[in-house]
Amino acid sequence: MPLHNVTDHAQLAPAPERPRRVLISTDTYPPDVNGAAYFTHRLASGLAARGNEVHVVCQSESGPASADVLDGVIVHRLRSAPLLVHPTMRVTVPTRLDRLVADIDPDVLHTQGHFVVGRAAIAAARRRGVPVVATNHFMPDNLFQFGHVPEALRTGAGRLAWRDFSRVFKRADHITTPTPLAAKLLADQGFSREVEAVSCGIDLTRFHPHAEPKSWARRRFALPDRPTILFVGRLDEEKHLDELIRALPLVLNETDAQVAFVGRGNQRMELEKLAKRIGVGERVFFVGFVPDESMPQAFAAADVFAMPGVAELQSIATLEAMATGLPVVAADAMALPHLVDGNGYLYQPGDVVSLARHLTGILTDDDLRTRLGRTSRELALTHDDQTSLARFEQIYDEVAR
Repeated sequence: MPLHNVTDHAQLAPAPERPRRVLISTDTYPPDVNGAAYFTHRLASGLAARGNEVHVVCQSESGPASADVLDGVIVHRLRSAPLLVHPTMRVTVPTRLDRLVADIDPDVLHTQGHFVVGRAAIAAARRRGVPVVATNHFMPDNLFQFGHVPEALRTGAGRLAWRDFSRVFKRADHITTPTPLAAKLLADQGFSREVEAVSCGIDLTRFHPHAEPKSWARRRFALPDRPTILFVGRLDEEKHLDELIRALPLVLNETDAQVAFVGRGNQRMELEKLAKRIGVGERVFFVGFVPDESMPQAFAAADVFAMPGVAELQSIATLEAMATGLPVVAADAMALPHLVDGNGYLYQPGDVVSLARHLTGILTDDDLRTRLGRTSRELALTHDDQTSLARFEQIYDEVAR
């Protein structure tokens, strides 16, 4: 073939399309342990697995800036410093992100918050003309304990926090939050923009009912083989975990049971003291941190899942428990009612007697427990993470047009 024909053919061939390039900004990312960090990691790694080029910009967990590839995601960590009011936590040193955004040249920025990293990323994206998608995980209640805000000042502090949130998120092209109730919360706080509910989603192939005896899973976590009430999450103030411990003596009046807490937090010592003081210290177990890959087995060790928290915008842990086939008893607060519909019970926060009655009813009735667990699984099937990831990809394409 003549050379000029080869050249002509090459000129006619279409250039290969590069993958969609997504920059995700977040103030919390693993090894941080909280719902927003877990969601962001699963969003990033899930998008990468679907063929996207994914970059995450977040704070350094140790101080110095760094860059690495983890789970198919390019992670850019910004320099951080200890948070004075909470020395075990860190905060990003404020910086302009123009150079990073220019180097990555993303098709879209998907920010997971409006604090230091999210604020800087939105500003840099706007200066460069990059479209912005923003997902809200924020509740003022999540910050009050870390900032040691006195009870009397929390209403005013909350108003200021929501005002700051609105000022930053109004710069986004598309805004999401995990549930319709969480979207309504933003409207109730005076946020005038349209907000779409997109579930955080869960991996239904990992979290599913187990046929193995629960005794096997309990042995793995050094739990006695008896009916188990499980909580998974941070052991912090807004989770109201003392209610579970206070309910336990009432449950023990009717059935042999125990409570297992999976997670870490600054309330552990207080909870241990409370359990010992009211005589249930030997029935309360603190499992500590469990790696994400072992979480399906942790749920498999339980008979019922309890979520007494009052500041949940969706609660990934509750969804994972449901996918595993566990009945749910949850506080009638924030977005939790969205997850309880024929698969368990709601109780008014602080009503320990009702909490104990619901837990006892589930633990003492095998048929009820099976029926509620089956419904939990059916509800969880509507929160497939692949559906959520596909919707986010659609949103990215919509804002980039």
